[in-house]
Amino acid sequence: MTRPRRLALGLGLALAIVVVDQISKWWILDRVMTPPRVIPVTPFFNLVMGWNRGVSFGMLNSDQAAAWMLSALALAIVVVLLVWMAREDRAICIAALGSVIGGALGNVIDRVRFGAVADFLDFHAFGYHWPAFNAADTAISLGALALLADVLFARPDLPKNKVPNDTGGPPGS
Repeated sequence: MTRPRRLALGLGLALAIVVVDQISKWWILDRVMTPPRVIPVTPFFNLVMGWNRGVSFGMLNSDQAAAWMLSALALAIVVVLLVWMAREDRAICIAALGSVIGGALGNVIDRVRFGAVADFLDFHAFGYHWPAFNAADTAISLGALALLADVLFARPDLPKNKVPNDTGGPPGS
């Protein structure tokens, strides 16, 4: 796959994530949560309406100025990730970066529109609730996990003039 095609993959995935995230938030805000309430879906999953003015899990949950600062920080990180994506050769890494970028932009759109991020997915078990989240948060988490897995488990590239030893014995045997 050529570099422009790989870059298009990452940018296309980022755009798809932004679209899915914003449509899901529109649906929840305008169609499902009017009025806001808890909607049990399964014994371990509810739809709820929450507003996160901070970062992950409500940390730094403060005033409107924090929303603008967090948005500016997220956009700076997106720029760094875009540069990384443009230089990256591996499709899995490009897709993971696209996932993180799309999720970050989806949440920035919320901060600009509402001053907070709309969260509505609520998983729970045995009386404990995972903090509510949204599609953008899911994309960021999955992208970050894919990047981590790539770093930890990807086989280092062999030099182009070397062939791996498939015999299982020492080299030259």
